[in-house]
Amino acid sequence: MAAHNELGLLGENIAAKRLASKGYEILERQWHCKHKEIDIIARKDNILAIVEVKTRSSEHFGDTSDFITDDKMKFLSSASEIYAKAIGFDGEIRFDVVTVYVLGEEYKVEHLENAFIPK
Repeated sequence: MAAHNELGLLGENIAAKRLASKGYEILERQWHCKHKEIDIIARKDNILAIVEVKTRSSEHFGDTSDFITDDKMKFLSSASEIYAKAIGFDGEIRFDVVTVYVLGEEYKVEHLENAFIPK
């Protein structure tokens, strides 16, 4: 596995653990739809959280939540509707971003709820 893929998987593992520690039930990881994927789908109360995980090995690249393109937002919106329909979910759908900075053996995690509203 390429180093960037390993870093991404590490970030997703860290993000899933953080979400679970905050009371989220992890429903899916790396859920595929239309040849793309949603990193994490989690549920807390009657909220379905569609979570994009951004992992970096440095904080010098800027705010990782800024790297979510309009196309990615459109995909997450349409894929979340497909997923919600498939499981019969009719509650609130929210789009979150978890940024993970892996700094050697340490890491920093930020969870931004309602990070964006798809256009």
